[in-house]
Amino acid sequence: MTLLRKGLQNILKISASDVVFVSALRTPVTRATKGGFKDAHPEELLSHILKATLERTKIDPSLIEDITIGSVLQELGGAKAGRMSMLHAGFPHTTCFNTVNRQCSSGLQAITNVAYAIQVGAINIGIGGGMESMTRNYGSRAIPVDLSSELRRSPVQDALDCIMPMGITSENVAERYGITRADLDAFAVASHIKASRAQAAGHFTSEIVPTPTRWINPDDPTDVTTRIIKEDDGIRHTASAESMAKLKPAFKSDGTSTAGNSSQVSDGSAAALMMRRDTAEKLGYEVLGRFVATQIAGCRPDEMGIGPAIAIPKLLEATGIEVGEVDVWELNEAFASQALYCIRKLGIDMAKVNPNGGAIALGHPLGATGARQLATLLPELRRTGKDVGVVSMCIGTGQGLASLIMRE
Repeated sequence: MTLLRKGLQNILKISASDVVFVSALRTPVTRATKGGFKDAHPEELLSHILKATLERTKIDPSLIEDITIGSVLQELGGAKAGRMSMLHAGFPHTTCFNTVNRQCSSGLQAITNVAYAIQVGAINIGIGGGMESMTRNYGSRAIPVDLSSELRRSPVQDALDCIMPMGITSENVAERYGITRADLDAFAVASHIKASRAQAAGHFTSEIVPTPTRWINPDDPTDVTTRIIKEDDGIRHTASAESMAKLKPAFKSDGTSTAGNSSQVSDGSAAALMMRRDTAEKLGYEVLGRFVATQIAGCRPDEMGIGPAIAIPKLLEATGIEVGEVDVWELNEAFASQALYCIRKLGIDMAKVNPNGGAIALGHPLGATGARQLATLLPELRRTGKDVGVVSMCIGTGQGLASLIMRE
């Protein structure tokens, strides 16, 4: 048996101390300001997904020791509103709560933090996930208008580049690594086509929790009703190369990144119930998948999108497997430019990347995206009978994060 196969054999081994997933759910992801959750608060979305986790798993909420939620654009520090939502969902005050912000990887970082806590024996059962309302908190609240004057005059260019607009970092990647506008548009169209087909085939049904929300009529603010949002609403079912080509550059007049080949500004929430394997067996749960490892890596802030191309090799080296042994890649599509660069740099088979579409089609509710990717990955592995999945994303300010997930 080759060394490569030994590496794969090692991660296929199971142990009573494994960190396993017994539930991974999400709300639909909707377009900010215009979509289904335009009048919802992030903590409301989180509360619905936490309540659904309790209802679907029938777990005693007092058994859940800690909840970690990723949130980037955080009101009330994220933690106050999040703990309110947890208690509102039916958890006792003995269950603890915290938030984490690692930009676009916050949801996956939250899951990683819970996995680490279980691995070291700090807890046996926890929930990791994310929440975000970009409708409420994106835009002016996300731009540093009162940044330290000392830092604004920093002689360290990397420090200054931490506040470079993300769209400009996308343009840098495309320009520096020879990725054309046609490449970007073709990638975006493929994302929409895959997502459209997946939605029509019902591939998202098991992961999405139909979510009630208030709806305020844009033409009459006194007309307030309740709607049940059942599916992602950002997918362009008729996307084509011709329609993409008509869009103007969004960040530079002569640029290549557009609203069509960049991730959508979105609202949504997701959460995964995690525990030790022996605890899951004792409680009688079916194991959906297993957390194996996470790796983080840094890169220059002005080309932050290349982060996965650095983090993924660290992950594969740490776990002893190779690129070709990964069956499904959930690679966040912050921008088509950075996704394409990472795919090409690592030699990833495009057919294995985001088989149900990515953030260009489904949306990118910053703090929730990593948890959303996990909720999409686990049923995809089961549906296709595959074993090995990787979730990865770039991170604003110049980082990449990648996690290895195994199907059971």
